[in-house]
Amino acid sequence: MTSPRERMVISAALLIRERGAHPTAIADVLAHSGAPRGSAYHYFPGGRTQLLCEAVDYAGEFIADRLAQASTTVEALDGLFDGYRKQLRDSDFRAGCPVVAVTVEAGDPDKPEQSAAVIERAAAAFARWHDLLAQRLIADGLAQPAATALAMLVLTSFEGAIVVARASRDLAALDLVQEQLRELIRSHTSPAARKRAPR
Repeated sequence: MTSPRERMVISAALLIRERGAHPTAIADVLAHSGAPRGSAYHYFPGGRTQLLCEAVDYAGEFIADRLAQASTTVEALDGLFDGYRKQLRDSDFRAGCPVVAVTVEAGDPDKPEQSAAVIERAAAAFARWHDLLAQRLIADGLAQPAATALAMLVLTSFEGAIVVARASRDLAALDLVQEQLRELIRSHTSPAARKRAPR
């Protein structure tokens, strides 16, 4: 059973992924989570900025857990794409990545201290996902420099495909990028590719 505080963090992440960060008010989070009125500043004395930061942390952990549980890079890749394919269908193409949402919206020049805190959390989430992908590629036999580069390509292609799919209201971008990345990963982690690769 989740606590009211946990429900608020999860609700914030869910609302941000569909609406974006700016349109998601604390009142919306309270209504969505069913948390008692007046509880927001009890649980989040740092206000909306703290709630946004913790929502980003929650989203970051959610994806990190999925990546960590995969036994191969291709399995991790398929889990990411298949999960977002379902989310996009179920939400009528509204559900994007909450970490991307706060990143692109956190540039308010009038509130640099708020923007900096949220961007820092988003950067940490992206870095964690990148590191997990790179570790998975290394475990699959890729040398560290190549694994680091390929992990960044996978991460940025995945996030870009979600944005294009939402804008076009079509899953074709996800399908195409997933298949291309699967082929690329397999070509780099096959036994023949590992023999050719410099160490």
